[in-house]
Amino acid sequence: MTTYVIGDLQGCHTEFLVLLDRLAFDPARDRLWLVGDLVNRGPDSLACLRQVMALGDVAQVVLGNHDLHLLAVARGGAELKRKDTLTAILEAPDREALLDWLQSRPLLVTEDDWVMTHAGLLPQWSLPQAVALAKEVGQRLAGESSGAFFEQMYGNEPACWRDDLDGIARLRFIVNAFTRMRFIDARGRLDFSAKEGLESAPPGFAPWFTYPRCDDPRILFGHWAALGGRTPASRVRAEALDTGCVWGGSLSALNLATGERVTEPRHPRQS
Repeated sequence: MTTYVIGDLQGCHTEFLVLLDRLAFDPARDRLWLVGDLVNRGPDSLACLRQVMALGDVAQVVLGNHDLHLLAVARGGAELKRKDTLTAILEAPDREALLDWLQSRPLLVTEDDWVMTHAGLLPQWSLPQAVALAKEVGQRLAGESSGAFFEQMYGNEPACWRDDLDGIARLRFIVNAFTRMRFIDARGRLDFSAKEGLESAPPGFAPWFTYPRCDDPRILFGHWAALGGRTPASRVRAEALDTGCVWGGSLSALNLATGERVTEPRHPRQS
């Protein structure tokens, strides 16, 4: 049995199919881990969502910021953005089954010393604390008040973690740390203004993976396409999987057992 971890699909279904073929992926024998952002901006988010859902327990998926955006539009009253490519999902006959499945995905998955989240792991949180905090959000997503949560999910505040945070402020920070984090300062304060490469770091901020941790998990993450799959100056064991297929880059898969990477370049799009 081989476990492959694949970066942000974002609706790049053609590249996903070709990559699985190149891996000789067999759902009867192998497993997939996906770092979130299955949907949005690419040409076929509906097909990506349907295919991954159909894999059942063979696929482990964490929620990304684009996945949560889809849920917020469908169930929290948020509005579609100009560049969104989510309409096919929202109008699909199996819409509710797809949304229910997506909403039941966690923010964090662990196995042995591997940890997978969409954006990374805040250095100020121990792994047991991060697991517990991800479960807090999962419980809210599974509850009857999830629609109200989606209505209040967006926002950049609070920007720094405190153990005494409660209510929507607590949940919002947890979601932001797991799905939107790139640059932080030494206190773990999140910055959302910079989204490009390392050179775009604001004064006093650095990539989250350049800060030391009190433990040593092996972290799998996506979200940050500008890294090109690299984590320079990292002080933790971190593997960046988002290589920007939807932006003209490639779709990447990592073999957890061997460390081998396979990439499939973005295919030309029909106009």
